[in-house]
Amino acid sequence: MAISKNLKPSPGKSVSSGRRVTLNPKVARRSFLKLSAATAALSGAAMTTKLTGKAVAAEKTQPYTNSTTVRTICTYCAVGCGIEAEVQNGVWVRQEVAADHPVSRGAHCCKGAGAIDMVISEKRLKSPMKRVNGKWTTISWDQAMDEIGNKLTELRENDGPDALHFNGSAKVSTEMAYLQRKFAAFWGSNNVDHQARI
Repeated sequence: MAISKNLKPSPGKSVSSGRRVTLNPKVARRSFLKLSAATAALSGAAMTTKLTGKAVAAEKTQPYTNSTTVRTICTYCAVGCGIEAEVQNGVWVRQEVAADHPVSRGAHCCKGAGAIDMVISEKRLKSPMKRVNGKWTTISWDQAMDEIGNKLTELRENDGPDALHFNGSAKVSTEMAYLQRKFAAFWGSNNVDHQARI
């Protein structure tokens, strides 16, 4: 790459103004671009043959005992990708992509691939929790509903319905998002948004 710089006069010598000296005159801009393009092309050709291979899907594991496969639709957005859900005793235990589905064509987005985590994840909350003295403690559903309802009523009476903001989530289904918006409308607030936009 050709690098030019202005010469500064050293003590006792004078340099005419505007004179530039190229540090490496053998590699000009055009030569550098040609060299870069050739390097990129050769690297790409080498990677496609040596370092990469065709992706191979994992083999299907044996189905659970007395399970059935249910073809269904992913509910995370309105696209309508296909899921083959394995259900055992009424519980969704495993999922596969619907290889012949006309919309998803045997693929899932990241949310669809993790759709089953809403059901079987170990991190999934199964009961309401409240922070008491700095620690999260499990409370009953009745206690949670009473406390939240009382707090919401107090907020609405003191500050009006627009004092509350309803925030959506990328991990809820289309139907849940509809219900969140419907609840906000019944509440009397137009303050609804999605967590990805905030």
